Amino acid sequence: MSLYIGMMSGTSLDGVDGVLVDFWAGAARTMSAAYVEFPQALRDELMALQAASPNEIEREALAANKLAELYADCIAELLAKADMKSADVRAAGAHGQTIRHRPELGFTRQIINASLLAELSGIDVIADFRSRDVAAGGQGAPLVPAGHKALFGKEGKTRVLANIGGIANISVLHKDGAVGGYDTGPGNVLMNAWISRHKGVEFDDNGAWAASGKEVPGLLAALLSEPYFALPAPKSTGRDLFHAAWLDAHLARFPDAKPEDVMFTLMRLTAVSLAREIAPHGSDALYVCGGGAYNATLMRELQMELGESTKVESTEALGVPPNRVEAMVFAWLAFRFGERMPGNLPSVTGARGERILGALYPR
Repeated sequence: MSLYIGMMSGTSLDGVDGVLVDFWAGAARTMSAAYVEFPQALRDELMALQAASPNEIEREALAANKLAELYADCIAELLAKADMKSADVRAAGAHGQTIRHRPELGFTRQIINASLLAELSGIDVIADFRSRDVAAGGQGAPLVPAGHKALFGKEGKTRVLANIGGIANISVLHKDGAVGGYDTGPGNVLMNAWISRHKGVEFDDNGAWAASGKEVPGLLAALLSEPYFALPAPKSTGRDLFHAAWLDAHLARFPDAKPEDVMFTLMRLTAVSLAREIAPHGSDALYVCGGGAYNATLMRELQMELGESTKVESTEALGVPPNRVEAMVFAWLAFRFGERMPGNLPSVTGARGERILGALYPR
């Protein structure tokens, strides 16, 4: 066996998804999966660290320590479920938590104390996957299209995958082997912020609240006027752009909008901005992963935007549950590092060339 662990905590700030994957003989077989939820205090702190704030260096370090502990808990659960020991695993790929993403300034920052994680888990840790691509002039994101190609590419068939986490991105796996992909804009990030403000919950379960509203006239067009949507690829984005203050600035022109109608319009923003980028590729299916795959209202809206010629379904149809896909990609990136093979796609990120991604923290 050739066992690697992949762990991902994304823009939604909900917790750590982990998988234990066997990459023996070029295949990718999931041995176990686990999820460790973030405590509310850590969610609040990670949200606060998205912007400049007092004593942020010390607070970031303490948050990175807590993240390492939670990632270690995830590893322990993965090993227990698979009846494996730490010595059986070649390395763990740990994405960490993005608190800043500014490739236009030459940096991206995903925090986790990888040394502490190696100490706690007894496993080699590969972390900081994005920085090398940024150093090579790339966006450092999205990294998932390379993994999507390895895991889901099919010769002679064009496939489009949409990862709808806090931010949404697409991977276009062309039938000739070429790959494209980029961040399309908000996924769940604005919807989660809005329902948290008005309902005090972390997300809109199955899109039920959004389904109770209707589109606010003029608001969707105003949101889609954001220049990011018109930028050519390669491009990437995050909370540095799409945050509550960005939304509030637009809502100032719509003071009478009902909260549930704003929620429906935000759901439409995600669906429309995704569909506009997917439709030109002419794929007969769209495979959705990430938390958005569990939002029935959003999935229906995507189907409506794309029409009957493109079937919208989750990656479950390809044999992988939607909440495992990103973690599997980071297991694959750790595997690529272990083999000293490139993990980026310059056609996606805009980097000057292929690069081995990540930094090693030995056990």
